[in-house]
Amino acid sequence: MPKPFSTSLYLVSILSSSLVSQAEVSLPNIFGDHMVFQREQTNPVWGWAEAGEEVTVSINGQSHSTTADENGDWQVDLEALPVGGPYTLTVEGENSLTIEDVLSGEVWLCSGQSNMVWPVSRSNHADVEIVSANFPEIRLISIPNVGTQEPQENFKGEWAVCSPESVPNFSAVGYFFGRRIHNTLGVPVGLIDNAWGGSAAEAWVPREVLAESDTFTEYLDNWDQKIENFSEEAHAEKLAEFKAWKAAGSPEPRMRYPRDIRVGNARPGNLYNGVLNPVIGYGIRGAIWYQGESNAGRSAEYQELFPLMISTWRDSWDQGDFPFYWVQLADFKEEQDSPAPGGWAYVREAQTMTLSLPNTGEAVIIDAGEGRDIHPRDKQTVADRLVRHALANEYGFDLQAASPRYESMEVSGNEVILTFSEVDEGLYAFETKEVIGFAIAGEDGEYVYADAEIVGKNQVKVFAEEVEVPVAVRYAWASNPVANLYDRNGLPVTPFRTDSGE
Repeated sequence: MPKPFSTSLYLVSILSSSLVSQAEVSLPNIFGDHMVFQREQTNPVWGWAEAGEEVTVSINGQSHSTTADENGDWQVDLEALPVGGPYTLTVEGENSLTIEDVLSGEVWLCSGQSNMVWPVSRSNHADVEIVSANFPEIRLISIPNVGTQEPQENFKGEWAVCSPESVPNFSAVGYFFGRRIHNTLGVPVGLIDNAWGGSAAEAWVPREVLAESDTFTEYLDNWDQKIENFSEEAHAEKLAEFKAWKAAGSPEPRMRYPRDIRVGNARPGNLYNGVLNPVIGYGIRGAIWYQGESNAGRSAEYQELFPLMISTWRDSWDQGDFPFYWVQLADFKEEQDSPAPGGWAYVREAQTMTLSLPNTGEAVIIDAGEGRDIHPRDKQTVADRLVRHALANEYGFDLQAASPRYESMEVSGNEVILTFSEVDEGLYAFETKEVIGFAIAGEDGEYVYADAEIVGKNQVKVFAEEVEVPVAVRYAWASNPVANLYDRNGLPVTPFRTDSGE
C-alpha cells in the first residue's frame, strides 16, 4: 500500500517547517497527536529525511526501519494495532519525533461539496448536538481548501479530540456518521474531512485521467480556454469592483466574490491534487461522499465521471476496492403540477447507476431536502441512511442498508406491474393510503400522473385512464418530487424511470 509521492515541490507556505533542515526527519500533518490508525490492517507511515538517512518508526512494541531514497522520501508499514490505545508513535532519524495519544479504530474519509462541508453548528438541533459532543475517542481533522495543478504532499491542519469546542465547525454528515459507528461498535473513530463547497466532480479527478476519455474533451478544452484568457489585471479589476460594492453597502444587484479560477474548486484535477493527494495512502476503512449539485447540468457525463472518480481514488490508494458510500441528491426547487423533465432526477439516476461498482451504496434522501434551500439542515437523517451501509456491509449487523430499487416491469392491458428489489419489510405508502409519485406514458411518450396500488410486498400496479397501452413508467422523476412510497423500515423508494429518453 505505497504512498504515491509527487516529484513536485509543495507550496512554500506548507513546506517551510519541514525544510528548516534537510537532515531532520519529518512527517506530513496527517500523522499527529490524537490521530487514529485503521484497525485490522497494515498502515503506512511516510515522511521525509536526508537522502540515505536511516529512519525507524516504533509503536506498541513493533519497530520498522527503512532508508530515505534519493529524494528524501521514506515509508514503512505498521502491523495492525490492537483496538484502542492510547499509543505513542516515535520516528527516529537524525532527530526524533513523538506522536502522543494515538488510537486504533475505524477511519473514514468524508468528502464532496457544501452539503458535506455543512457544519454541525448550522444543522438541526445544533445546540443539543454541540453540548452533547463529548466523545474523546472520536477524532476529527479537516483538510484546508487548496486548489492546484501541482500534487501536494502536506497540508495545514491537525487532529482534534471530539468535544463541544471542536465539533461545531466540523462536517455534520461526517460527525453524525462517525458517532453512530462509535456508539455501535464501541471503538475509536477517526474522521478526515476534505470536502469543498461548490466543487465539481471533475476537480476530484486527475486531469490526465479525464483526458483519456473522449467524453471530457470539450470540457477540458473549455477549461484550457478559460485559463488562457485569465489575466491578473482583469482579476484585480473585478476584485476592486467587488470591494467598492461592499463598501457601498452591498446594494442590488448582488455581486459574487471574484475567485481566481486557476486555484478554484472546479478546474479539472485541482482538488485531487490539493486536498486529496496529501492523504492518499493513509489507512482508511472507506469513504462517504455528498456531491452532485455542481454537476447537475452535466448528468450524462456524470454517468461516466462518478464511477471513474471512485475507481481512480481506489487505484491511487492501493487499498483495494474500499467501501464508497454516497448521498443521492435531495429534493430541491419548486414542486411541479404536472410530469416535467427530471432536472436533478438525471443526476440521481447517474448516481444510482454507479452502484454497478463493487462495495458501493447510496443513501436516498428525496424526502429530507428543502425546496427553497440547496442546503437542507436535516443532516441526521442523511447520516443515518449512509451509516446503514457501513453497519450492514463492513460491520456485520443484520439490517437493511439499501432503499428499494426498480427491478422489472410487466404490462397487462392498460396496467403495469412493477417489481422492486432491496425490499425489506414491505412497500408502504407514507401519510396517505394513496400511492403518490408515479407517471405513465404510452407510445407517444407523453407522461401523465398515474394511479398506483401496492399489490404485494415488493410490487406496485400503475395505471392511468388516459393511457390505454402503457410503455414506460417514472417515479419521483423531478428535482423536487412529490412521492410517498417507502419500505416500512423507513427507507424511501429510489427514483427511477423505465425509459431512456431525455
